[in-house]
Amino acid sequence: MTGYDDRDGKIWMDGKMIDWRDAQVHVLSHALHYASSVFEGERAYNGRIFKSREHSERLHFSAGELDFAVPYTVDEIEAAKAEVLTSAGLTDGYIRAIAWRGAGPDMGVASSHNAVHLAIAAWEWGAYYGDAKTKGARLDISKWKRPSPETIPVHAKAAGLYMICTASKHAAEAKGCSDALFMDYRGYVAEATGANIFFVKDGEVHTPLADCFLNGLTRQTVIAMLKERGIAVHERHIMPEEMEGFQQCFLTGTAAEVTPVGIIGDYSFEVGALTRDIGSAYEKLVRS
Repeated sequence: MTGYDDRDGKIWMDGKMIDWRDAQVHVLSHALHYASSVFEGERAYNGRIFKSREHSERLHFSAGELDFAVPYTVDEIEAAKAEVLTSAGLTDGYIRAIAWRGAGPDMGVASSHNAVHLAIAAWEWGAYYGDAKTKGARLDISKWKRPSPETIPVHAKAAGLYMICTASKHAAEAKGCSDALFMDYRGYVAEATGANIFFVKDGEVHTPLADCFLNGLTRQTVIAMLKERGIAVHERHIMPEEMEGFQQCFLTGTAAEVTPVGIIGDYSFEVGALTRDIGSAYEKLVRS
């Protein structure tokens, strides 16, 4: 597989399109050392980025949570994303926008004098969990916990918050799993490494309250879809032992879309009608 640093094409970086291989940063960029970076992962369907403006607005919000400002307006980011998609010749694809503090006069924890950069790239990307959309994903349970909102900016989509996600997903893959499930600092069920989680019991849906992790745009979309169908949705704290009583489970996220879960640790779930139906409805929605 070709590395992401060695591809043909263009990347939008700091206001202009440049050759893919030339989209580089200095080794002393602040973000590399201190995680002063925020990003968005987005999908385009039939030439249209789903929830595009909401993603761009969240990029601005996340940067503010890390005490820096994206040097481009939401409208400018929207125009840049459209330019990137057109340049790549993609109608269906994945879009990554990332803003970060670069190299400059500051090379300690503080970095207020360093310039902020923005880059946008797009590429083809299939199902995030492979054939799990039909068979159901298998999840490990991470040893790490989602931390308290008093310790980190939990509602920002910030690169530093994914450190334990990478470690947890590596551990899960070593066990033959697709992903890992986090509990939070209180012991409640939280989320997967890059997706929110939902459970089904007796025709009703239960999902962890997003009070210490990202309230995903796909999560919000799916909750609205369920409610429009008259399905009760309970956003609440869920204890791990409750998983034994749930009949179905699925993940949501821009990359994951709607993916059923078959196994979490010692707990098993069916790929049931409600999960299949909401997955199909989401697929229709994003392509409408």
